Amino acid sequence: MVFPLLPDHPLTPPRHAAAPSFSSLEFRAALGTFATGVTIVTARDADGTLIGLTANSFNSVSLDPPLVLWSLSMRAGSMPVFQRGSHYAINILAADQRELAERFARKGEDRWAGVAWKEGVAGAPVLEGAMAVFECFNRSRYEEGDHVIFVGEVERCTHTPGAAPLIFHGGRFYTEMPL
Repeated sequence: MVFPLLPDHPLTPPRHAAAPSFSSLEFRAALGTFATGVTIVTARDADGTLIGLTANSFNSVSLDPPLVLWSLSMRAGSMPVFQRGSHYAINILAADQRELAERFARKGEDRWAGVAWKEGVAGAPVLEGAMAVFECFNRSRYEEGDHVIFVGEVERCTHTPGAAPLIFHGGRFYTEMPL
């Protein structure tokens, strides 16, 4: 015979998370210990304006169908473009593209001045020299905390075999160091 667990039983799953036992700065520092690749996510506004931003919140989701995800702060000025747009490109940066990562992370600068790119399959800019590119249909969006998680269905991808990645860890850029 199976008996239901009572609400205050230690094995009953909680209905919500406990309050954090750490500060926002401690959380950010702990997140910084995870090394990530660096991307520039690009799109076009309805009027054709080029949009791009540096992001390291990229991950694979599924092979079939081919899905990837990335996230963007709800306060980002480019949020309306990504919310409305049908397509974007995720450009995985190579080790020699640090300056590009820094430029697309700064505000108040013409991010596209002198940047070599070509138009992707659905109009999103594809950066020259990126070690991999995922051209995505904007499949779904999920609001969580202070970010929106974007899930893209990959319509085309390319990569450069053997290219060294640009890596971000602890607030600094690194390049691949083989063991």
